[in-house]
Amino acid sequence: MKQQIIRGFRATLVAEIVRTIAKGVLMVSLASLFLTPDEYGLLFLAISVFSASLLFSRLGIPRSTARYLAEFRETNPGQVPHIIRDSLRFLTAVMLTVSILIAVFHQQLAALFGESELAPLLALGVVYISCWTINSYVHTIFQGFNRIPWSARVTILTNVTTLLSVLVFLVAGFGVIGALTGYVLGYVLGAVYGLTLLYRLLGEFDAADEREPGLRRRLLEYSLPLTVSDGANVVYKQVDTLLIGVFLTPAAVGYYVLAKQISDFVIAPASSLGFTVSPSYGKYKANGELEKAADVYETTFKHSVLFYIPAAAGLIVVAEPLVQYVFGPAYLEAVLVIQIFAFFIVFQAIDKITNDALDYLGRAKHRAISKGVTGGFNFGLNLLLIPTIGIAGAAISTVVSYGIMISVNIYLIWSELPVSLPYLGKSVVAVSGIALCMAAVVVVALPMVTNLVSLLALVVVGVLVWATISVTSGMLDVQNVLS
Repeated sequence: MKQQIIRGFRATLVAEIVRTIAKGVLMVSLASLFLTPDEYGLLFLAISVFSASLLFSRLGIPRSTARYLAEFRETNPGQVPHIIRDSLRFLTAVMLTVSILIAVFHQQLAALFGESELAPLLALGVVYISCWTINSYVHTIFQGFNRIPWSARVTILTNVTTLLSVLVFLVAGFGVIGALTGYVLGYVLGAVYGLTLLYRLLGEFDAADEREPGLRRRLLEYSLPLTVSDGANVVYKQVDTLLIGVFLTPAAVGYYVLAKQISDFVIAPASSLGFTVSPSYGKYKANGELEKAADVYETTFKHSVLFYIPAAAGLIVVAEPLVQYVFGPAYLEAVLVIQIFAFFIVFQAIDKITNDALDYLGRAKHRAISKGVTGGFNFGLNLLLIPTIGIAGAAISTVVSYGIMISVNIYLIWSELPVSLPYLGKSVVAVSGIALCMAAVVVVALPMVTNLVSLLALVVVGVLVWATISVTSGMLDVQNVLS
């Protein structure tokens, strides 16, 4: 199991590194070379509308399917083809319905935001939403099959082709509409490749003559709490952007999205670890090995905070020169939001190793309740704070709500597994001390930063200070990590 997790983690980490580099190049290229803050905000306002639509275009079906694949491929593999076929039928029906509705009402949606230039972007919604939905489906399905490297392949192809396509259209002078077309093309190619791999994989399973009674019903029933969780994700990740688009300007959307993208850029390794480890919880629970499952969670928690609390502290300190020298002075209004989102990075890192684990432990319903309630709280807080204090209010709403949700989800893990809460607490305290020492060194050296090269040198110094203290304190075992 350890070797299987390590192989999956390495494959997913490579995919996340590729995704992160591709997103980073796109972020810098779009913001500093090709688009103005208004155009940047308009592009990602359209993408936020599509992202919110993804909730209804998949309805929790991919993760519900993955959950039952993980169970039946071991106990009754003849049901696997039936699970895939049924889930694809359900997914196609809802996906096409949502895509067509967006296409039909794209003018009205643009009018809702008071941005007529948004309409031609939303018209691409049919292809964008359909291919993104299929892409998300195959990526999650391969997790259920425990073919993590296959998910990684889809991620790599999608992001590399998206990067190349967007840059080609931008260099050709097609502007915002060209950039969005590049995103569409990337998702199209990723979806086609993923479906090809899935077809190949299904050839390894002989379908049983009869479908297990109630299987379709169980598949749909389990997708309901997952839909609620996805709905909360939409609130956390997209509704704030949409509300900024309603209450403020496209430029404000651009500043806010840039800050969020930087936080997503930093979070990639935690995404890899959580995605890879999660299926093992279901296997350990099925075998009654709860102590092993608890040990896996404690270890992943410790290493997640060891990386991300110092990363957040460093981001708070260098946020202003980072924006100044990478994106230009036009985006300096994003600095405060980036600093607030540093706390969100820590919460999100913990969420990445906790979220899917609860699904595989059979606690999707309770996780959905926690996400749904805090998501509603986040929405209300956004409505209150965005009109009063602007984009900083949206960031504060997200951080506060996410912190509450993470606390509840850790409690759910503790109620399911013999996890030591004092151990988790001690890890946070010890790492916070390391982060403060590292941040102090960076603050002292900050006046010497006058350009991008000196900023990168300061980051390297910060990393070396963090690594030295982490190793000498015993928090980081280099030999174990390398093995």
